[in-house]
Amino acid sequence: MSEQLVLDLPHRPALGADDFLVSSCNAAAVDLIDTWPDWPHHIHLIEGPGGCGKSHLANVWRHKTGAEFVNVPQLSASKVSDYDNKKGVILEDLDRTAFDELALFHMLNLAREQGFCILVTARVPPGRWNVQLPDLISRLRGLPVSTIGGPDDALLSAVLLKHFSDRQLNVEPQVLKFLTTRMVRSMEAARGLVAAIDKAALATGKKITRQFAGEILERLQTDEYPPPD
Repeated sequence: MSEQLVLDLPHRPALGADDFLVSSCNAAAVDLIDTWPDWPHHIHLIEGPGGCGKSHLANVWRHKTGAEFVNVPQLSASKVSDYDNKKGVILEDLDRTAFDELALFHMLNLAREQGFCILVTARVPPGRWNVQLPDLISRLRGLPVSTIGGPDDALLSAVLLKHFSDRQLNVEPQVLKFLTTRMVRSMEAARGLVAAIDKAALATGKKITRQFAGEILERLQTDEYPPPD
């Protein structure tokens, strides 16, 4: 894989903390954001693992719509009416946040009644959330879902390259290819791996070669190497 190929992935506008690389694994979620306001439903869910870009896309949608992030734990039934006629609402990490179930149910109903949109993000589908209210369970399970899957080779290589570049580290394309085919396939793993390689290179003064990167990867995978600061 050439460095030019790695860099050929399209980027989202830099409306979040990082640039967002578009690939087949996240194309459906990107398309959801791009097709607003022509959404067939008022409420949509973006589902995907940690670090996959859900928050970035939510922030892109916020810039497009004027929507606001809602502090889900502070949502209460008495406050739901405050969101009447809003341009849009973003509810992040609903699978990992305690919330007032009745308040959320009323908010979902209000969005349909008033015609404003809600973007929900989560790591796992609603069927695996700890929700008890039957009507809310039914409503959540009926949400249209755009899933962000695990990164493909092109995306994972591009993410590795970006993290190395952010640290002002020059890495040969064969090193990226080697790591891509052997590492845990996630965005969080890519961030941690680059941090560990950078830390080891600084400590030893060694150049980041395929062999050196492979040694650090092996140590990480066998818990022999301390986690990066």
